Order: sequence, then structure tokens, then C-alpha cells
Amino acid sequence: MFYYYGRKKQIAKYYPLPNFGVIVEPFAGSAAYSLYGNNWQKRVTLIEKDEQVANVWRWLIDEATPAKIKSLPDLKIGDKSSEFLHIIHAATKMAFHYKTIKVTPVLARNWEISKRCMAENLFKIKHWEMICGDYSEADDLEATWFIDPPYKEESGKGYRYSSNLIDYEKLATWAKNRKGEIIFCEGNCGDYLPFQPLLNLKGVAGKISKEMIYYQSNQVNKQL
Repeated sequence: MFYYYGRKKQIAKYYPLPNFGVIVEPFAGSAAYSLYGNNWQKRVTLIEKDEQVANVWRWLIDEATPAKIKSLPDLKIGDKSSEFLHIIHAATKMAFHYKTIKVTPVLARNWEISKRCMAENLFKIKHWEMICGDYSEADDLEATWFIDPPYKEESGKGYRYSSNLIDYEKLATWAKNRKGEIIFCEGNCGDYLPFQPLLNLKGVAGKISKEMIYYQSNQVNKQL
């Protein structure tokens, strides 16, 4: 829906489609999986510990209209902004710690794209639920659990609630006890579940990063 460092918008198509009528994202971010394809039509519950991110979702779900989004001012290169929704479009993992930011060409372009995306897709999320809190506060529903925490590596350290604050063994135990199915995302440093390769992504300067997945379903009892 909006730009978010580490979002799955470009690779959502590689993950299994949901087999349940409910999708829960315990680390919501920008909820790219729930927005992919027809997934948004399900009952979707987002859980986000970062209050600023949760407030963006609450505004979009409860108050925003396409007209309101389109009326948001464009960003001019060289200007400064202290708006959190602007700051996270800076395409850097450290953006979550900035109080103000100088508008770069990347930020201005990302914001332009996001305004259009939010306005065009707003109707998809009006039935969604947002809960501001820890992943462990989620109701134990029979659902498709799309679990995408900050990765256990350098890329997961920039968030306000970063990888340094996560007990991954506890998270793994919690995840495996969910009803329904779990789709668990990680990078190549994930060692707390039997992750399997999903795909390789080429980043800046040709750097390759590995996307890993752990899948579990109490319907078919299989792993991918």
C-alpha cells in the first residue's frame, strides 16, 4: 500500500496462496502479501508493534478517502519533512529512526508512486482490522499466518523494533503452534526454523540476497 523497507510487493507472487478465509500478518509493515492478487478479499488482521506504522494503517482504514490521498502535497526535492509517512519512503532501513529528512529524488518518486497506489487500492482495505501490539497478542485463529519479522541479520536492525529485540526461538515456537498454516519469511541467517530457499534477489551493485521460507500447514502437514 505504501513504501516500506523490506516489503514483499515485488515477490509476493512467489509465496503460497492463502488456503484459509482469514489472513493474519503479525509483523504488518505495508502488508504486501495481504494486498497481493485477490488475497485482500479475505478477512485480514494486521498486527504492528510500531505505533507510527499502525497509525498510518488506522488512518487509511478508518478515515482516508481517495480524494484525501490525492490532495496530499507532493514532495519537492531539497525540502525537509518531519511526516513519518514521508520519511519511510526514503528507501533506507534507518528511516524509522529519523525525525526529519531531506527530500531526495528517490523519496519524491516513491511518494508520488505511493500516493497513486494508496488512492487506487484504498477500497481493498476498508474491511481490514489493525491491532497495535506485539505479535503474541494475536488471537489464535485458524488462518493463513504470513509471518515476516525483521530478519535475523544486518537488514533487520534498522527498524524501531529491530531484530535485536526479538527472541527468535520464542517466535518460532509461537509460530509453529498457530492454527491453520504459516508462511514464515527470513533471510539467509535464519537458523531457528528449517528454512528452505525461495529465491535470490539482486540488489545494489549486484549484491545477491537470499529469501528463505518455512511453510507449515496442519491441514496437509507439509513443509516447502
